[in-house]
Amino acid sequence: MGFLARLLGFEAKSDPTLREAAARGGLPVARSGAQVTAETALYVSTVLACARVYMNGTAQVPWRLMQATGDKRLPVTDLALAKLLTRRPNPWQTSYEFRETITLHAMLTGNAYVFVNRVGTKREIRELIPLEPKLVEVKRKPDLTLEYKVSSDQGAAQTFGADAIWHVRGPSWNSWLGLDVIKHAREAVGLAITLERSQAEFQQNGAQTSGVLAAKHKLSPERFEFLSAWIDKPLPGGERFGKPLVVDDEAEYMNRSFSAVDQQLVESRKMQIEEICRTFGVMPIMVGYSDKTATYASAEQMFLAHVVHTLSPWYKRLEESADANLLTEEERDAGYYTKFFPNALMRGAAKDRSEFYKNALGDTQRPGYMTRNEVRALEDLNPVDGGDEFPALITKPDNAPPDDDPPEEPTDA
Repeated sequence: MGFLARLLGFEAKSDPTLREAAARGGLPVARSGAQVTAETALYVSTVLACARVYMNGTAQVPWRLMQATGDKRLPVTDLALAKLLTRRPNPWQTSYEFRETITLHAMLTGNAYVFVNRVGTKREIRELIPLEPKLVEVKRKPDLTLEYKVSSDQGAAQTFGADAIWHVRGPSWNSWLGLDVIKHAREAVGLAITLERSQAEFQQNGAQTSGVLAAKHKLSPERFEFLSAWIDKPLPGGERFGKPLVVDDEAEYMNRSFSAVDQQLVESRKMQIEEICRTFGVMPIMVGYSDKTATYASAEQMFLAHVVHTLSPWYKRLEESADANLLTEEERDAGYYTKFFPNALMRGAAKDRSEFYKNALGDTQRPGYMTRNEVRALEDLNPVDGGDEFPALITKPDNAPPDDDPPEEPTDA
């Protein structure tokens, strides 16, 4: 918590939200009129569902610190970083919650920032503290190094070097700052916000159509004010809600609005689901949207493609970013690296796993590539004696007799 304490007491700065808007060239307003930021975008159910898909995908699988020594790759438990990644990166978050946060920040804003609290002469990492992206301003200096100006919630600010900030970037145009995904998807998200607002207002008014009340005689200002106030009464909660409209002066009511069917709101909202999913690289089936072409067989392949094409790139991004920013040069030279293990996501039914393990263990005709204890570990079972050995491969000719048949006696010539 020393980092947060150091930020207190500094000179107050301007509102970071306003600074962010100014840096983007003005208020983030889409052409549809909706204000679109990372925070407001999460109120769109499809954006929230896409974010949840990424967060769950990166948080629910094991993330371990490994070491490659010769031809062996073993998990590491004696380094402080191993405990931070797998257990508790800071006093108030679990590893699962921490990965959820940085994944949410990176996939929405293109950048996730983590303060790396190093202590002692060996600069050992003791805490990993996520920072809100809007509170961090990145600057590249003339010598091409990066510095990070971090503001507190109260407006105080302090500048840190790149060794104190773990910066996870999404796809980048300038190589040192990730693209703002919400900014580039502003129109698709903004239209979804507008459509939801339009549908909500339609339902708020009792799903009643509106129109024009045309009077054949010119209305005086007093008469106009009287009719306007009287017509407001049928609004929801009013005393004349749902009752017929009674007017004088030979006034005639003409419908001038579109129903939900006429506006094709359902079709438009479905299209926005697909647009937002396309923006974030998430298959619509993963957010609960599916058309009639999806079957059980195709859905299984979609889930497999989801792991390969949606989640695996983020696994690789986080692995390499952590290796470069959290491990020292000496540790990397010693073979340390971080690794996600998404095999649990790929597990099918018991019959499918049984067939997979059978092929992995091999038989007398072909070598296996897994030991029995490795298979048992995937099923959360304890190891057994002798389970770390590969069975010897015994090959026999096709016409060889069974082992229990005695060889034939030689005959005299």
